Amino acid sequence: MANKKNANTVTQFLNVHLSDLHVMYTKLHNYHWNVEGRGFFQLHAKLEELYDGVAGELDEVAERILQLGERPFATMKDYLANAKIKEVESKGISPDEVLSALQKDYEYTIESLKNGIDIAGEADDPVTEDMLTGMLAGYEKNLWMIKAYLA
Repeated sequence: MANKKNANTVTQFLNVHLSDLHVMYTKLHNYHWNVEGRGFFQLHAKLEELYDGVAGELDEVAERILQLGERPFATMKDYLANAKIKEVESKGISPDEVLSALQKDYEYTIESLKNGIDIAGEADDPVTEDMLTGMLAGYEKNLWMIKAYLA
């Protein structure tokens, strides 16, 4: 496990990632409830799969922060103040608009995870590196699917 100084750098990243995940979780629900038009049935089900996946990541990241001796953010105020992913308003949205927006969020998340992997590596924290690498694989696969759908 990383030393205390290095662990702090890792947990700072993880708390921002946790914030992004909370906003993404809410955003995916928003899209799940508000998507309309051709492709509704497929996308409605896929969005549920995606937010269920994020729910698992939320717990994994928060517990890793605790393992590193820090406290995870746990308020909407903290999430909204620290997240780079932004909320969207509740309104009808087409499948193509949903997927275009998700493409941007997933591209950001992929770059952020790569940064987190580097931070964990520099902190000599292979457990966090491994956790983030597993998450990265999932986001890269979903991004590939999104791009294929939009092609």
